[in-house]
This record gives sequence, C-alpha cells and structure tokens, in this order.
Amino acid sequence: MPVTDADRLREIFEYETIAVVGCSSTPGKAAHDVPRYLLEQGYDVIPINPNATEIFDRPAAASLSDVDREIDVVCLFRPSEEVAGIVDDVLEREDVPVIWTQLGISDDEAAARAEESGRAVVQDRCMKVEHRRHVA
Repeated sequence: MPVTDADRLREIFEYETIAVVGCSSTPGKAAHDVPRYLLEQGYDVIPINPNATEIFDRPAAASLSDVDREIDVVCLFRPSEEVAGIVDDVLEREDVPVIWTQLGISDDEAAARAEESGRAVVQDRCMKVEHRRHVA
C-alpha cells in the first residue's frame, strides 16, 4: 500500500540523497522546478537524464545504473508506462529505500513489487507540495 501517512512522509523527507529520473534542464517544467526546490532545501539531488550532461551545475547520469553512490529516494518524472522498468532498475540496487512517483504518475503493479522488496512507495504526489505541507 503506497505511503500516504503524514508521519511516514515526514520520515521520508529526513533522507538526504534524491535521484531524479527524468530531471529536466528546462526552467518552468515541473521536472526542473521541483528538483531545484529540493536542492534549495538542502537535499543532495542527482539529476538523471540521458540527454543532458549537467543540470543545476551537477553532472547528470544517463540512468540509475550509472550512479555509483548511495541513493535514498528515487523520484520519477517519467510517464506511468515507464515506471515498471525504472522500478526494475531500483530493485537491482540494494541502497534505495524509497520510490516516489510525481503527480499524475503511478503503476500499482510496479509499486506492489517494490513494496514486496521492502521499499516504501509514494505515488501520484508532488515532492515539493508534500515537503511544504509536512516539513517546511
């Protein structure tokens, strides 16, 4: 069952490193503005975008498998039909306790697989909105 509890959401925001799959270099897009907000709040944001070499003056990884350091939260800005494949990538790693899909993005089957592996899943919620609601 995806996380909706306010206390659990606050706990998730205690993590530090957030890999943003689908991070955009275009200001004005949610996939740019939300990770920028998280960066401004002190989070270590790892942009993941195969079409960019750098976003926010940080190197952009082409995929999760290209990130060779620990990740706490994987935040997805990709269409719902791509969630299952990204969850597969997360399941290959042992270091990701949380998968978060942004507003309008969900895949219940992929979420169930992630939860069965012990990961917390937040679906169809904006990290910026939830951070402001529960932390800021």
